[in-house]
Amino acid sequence: MRAFVSDLDNTLIYSYKRDIGERKKPVELYNGRHISFMSEKSFEALKKILEKVTFIPLSTRSVEQYKRINFGRSCTPEFALVSNGGILLKDGKIDEKFKNDTIKIIKNSYSELENAKYVLSKDKDVFFEIRLVDDLFVFTKSKNSGATLDKLRNSLDLSKAEVFSNGEKVYVLPKLLDKGMAVRRVREYLDISHVFSAGDSLFDIPMLNEADVSFVPWGLEESLINNGCLYRSEKGELFSDFLLEKLYKML
Repeated sequence: MRAFVSDLDNTLIYSYKRDIGERKKPVELYNGRHISFMSEKSFEALKKILEKVTFIPLSTRSVEQYKRINFGRSCTPEFALVSNGGILLKDGKIDEKFKNDTIKIIKNSYSELENAKYVLSKDKDVFFEIRLVDDLFVFTKSKNSGATLDKLRNSLDLSKAEVFSNGEKVYVLPKLLDKGMAVRRVREYLDISHVFSAGDSLFDIPMLNEADVSFVPWGLEESLINNGCLYRSEKGELFSDFLLEKLYKML
């Protein structure tokens, strides 16, 4: 079995805030309005690719956030990895064994998640609720995410937890809850022989390093990626169009 294990946001799908042209397909509905889209070119390429490989989204989105995405009947994946790879969905339902195994893997990090919640509760830059997402990692938002990350790094045992930011979004994740671990686990769980992977952010580096073939956008520092088979889009090129066209030709 070959699999296309891919990040979603800014890799395959894009927020309504991003201009991807007029020819686009809505893929996420929230509070009555479409908030995420795919280019028509990418959507048509994905349909063709799914005739040749198994598509497994691998996202930091929560279960609830992932379920808002609708690729349509022709592209809906059977499997998805969410919560940064800690939860495996099959036909939209949580695989309880996979999740319970995740909890065992990250159990030594829960004390640091509690510490992070306390630090964030005292941070005046935090302006959003402090969430324990799917019981696996901490999320909030900060007006000064750089300063908030510094406070977390100075307070936490970084051998047990990692901190990231994406704009105003702040994440505290167990050290072993990364997308690379998810790829290794799902390879064995589903007996996958070959992994194609695509991602656009630091969250995706472990996943890209575990794949047999990886795709990244222009601007993601290639020196962070230790994968010997790597393809990068050109500056100004829509990443999803590039990677899906390239992958289809390879297949």
